[in-house]
Order: sequence, then C-alpha cells, then structure tokens
Amino acid sequence: MKITKTLAMRVLEGHGIPYEPVSYEVKEHLSAAEVAAVLGFPAEQTFKTLVVLPDRPAARPILALVPGDSQLDLKKLAAAAGEKKVQMAPQRDAERLTGLQKGGISPLALLDRGWPVVIDETVLLFDRIEISAGKVGAGVLVPVEPLLGLLRATAADIVGA
Repeated sequence: MKITKTLAMRVLEGHGIPYEPVSYEVKEHLSAAEVAAVLGFPAEQTFKTLVVLPDRPAARPILALVPGDSQLDLKKLAAAAGEKKVQMAPQRDAERLTGLQKGGISPLALLDRGWPVVIDETVLLFDRIEISAGKVGAGVLVPVEPLLGLLRATAADIVGA
C-alpha cells in the first residue's frame, strides 16, 4: 500500500528526525492493540493518542499517549498535568478539536496548537515507538528521545493497573 506523506511525517522531516512509515488497511475502526497486531509490532510499543479535557474554563486540551494495551488513568493524568480533574473528550469533540479522525489523531499533526502532551513513562523502555501519522491507516515508527523533545512531552505514570 502506497503511503501518502502526512503532516506528521513532514514535521518529523522538518526537524531531522528519522522515521519509518507504516500502514494498514482500514476496514473498520481498530483499537491500538489491533493495529499493533496487524503491523506485527508489540502493543506496549504502539502508543495511542487520547484527547483529554481539563475541568477548567478555557483550559487547553491535553494529549495523553498511552500504550495500545493499556487504559488511561484520568486521576494520574490530572496529577501529572497539574490539573484538579480531567475527562476524556467524547469522540465528536476530539475530532472537532483536532480536525483529525479517531484512529488518526497524532500529536505531531497538532504540534502548532501548543497543547500539553503527557506520555506514559513506559515509553522510556523503548528505543522507538509507533504512533499515528495523523491519518487513519498510517503510522510512524519514531525514535523516543527526539520525539519527546519535539513534543515537549512529560513522561509520567498515567495508566491504570
């Protein structure tokens, strides 16, 4: 399958960060763990991007990146982001706020928004991870260290037991 270059890929290129594009056929919505299986990549190394809303008026959304086989813990995320309380953005709101489809939300495509990015600390166990390339069916394998720097991401324990 020919991969069309996405904004996320152009952002990585613009910052001189090497990446490997990956793609999968989209028949229906796949979970991050299912995407990992299709790609033959470990689910714990495939990170999904979730849009989370702080419970403060006019607060910017937070992008939480968690392994495909894990669930986000909202209390842990709130603490890591310095918020009292946060809630998951409903799918419609997440798509409206990001301009991207569920399954294609990428922190790289949203870099210019300046939204806080919190990534589960297990990311530090890997040399590289797979994240969405900003389009359903397209992902990128990216080295962790330069990715964290580019996203100005905070690594914290944000998944549930």
